[in-house]
Amino acid sequence: MTLALLTPPMLWLGVAYLGALAALLLTAFWTADEYTGAIVRTFTLDNITSLLTDGVYRTVALRTVGVALLVTVVDVVLALPIAFFMAKIATARWQRVLVIAVLMPLWASYLVKAYAWRAMLSESGPLASLGIHLGYGLSGLVITLAYLWLPYMILPVCAGFQRLPGSLLEASADLGASTATTFRRVIVPTVFPSIVAGSIFTFSLSLGDYVAVKIVGGPTQVLGGVVYQSVGTANDLPFAAALAFVPAVVMLVYLWAVRRTGALESL
Repeated sequence: MTLALLTPPMLWLGVAYLGALAALLLTAFWTADEYTGAIVRTFTLDNITSLLTDGVYRTVALRTVGVALLVTVVDVVLALPIAFFMAKIATARWQRVLVIAVLMPLWASYLVKAYAWRAMLSESGPLASLGIHLGYGLSGLVITLAYLWLPYMILPVCAGFQRLPGSLLEASADLGASTATTFRRVIVPTVFPSIVAGSIFTFSLSLGDYVAVKIVGGPTQVLGGVVYQSVGTANDLPFAAALAFVPAVVMLVYLWAVRRTGALESL
């Protein structure tokens, strides 16, 4: 009965998702007429060759991956103490309050939050009045993305801390381990699978983002922005399709590396 209920939606998702990826891959091997923008359905490797040989696109790709990794690291650093307090220190009543506080930003529109950070980072914003001049650029982009995706890191890490027996922490203290040693040899290995689970969200969402780049990124260029320009400005859908496969391939490599750690099997 369960299989009969799940089969139709799973088939629909499989066909829609895999079909879209197949169409994207096929389009990447076509070209666009430079005068009319019409798609020329003739097999060619020109788009792939341009991506592999043009140093500009390599730089943009590396910058995009670097931003996604940096956002993930920032979220991990912020999520660990917050999640530990929620799971191990706060009372049951305060745990509910903190969970609501973590989830509340997700209720607001993505654009509202991004433009709020644009106001914060502006020359006349609150940060500037405190003497912090970040402006629009790479640092502002990382801060904004880290804020946007932080709940996706806090919640799985908090769940990991809830599965951490308090007796392990007590035993570590009884054996004379310092706080740093307990954190490094007891806490981190235990919640590592949860950190990995959260990193999949933060890394993938940062990798494909282009709206926040337009709002707070300033001159910073990432793959999502190049894809947007290729479709909206250059009207070159085949090249945009080829560009879109770069983050897809990066995510496949990332998921492969994550699976090699064995963290997903430990969830």
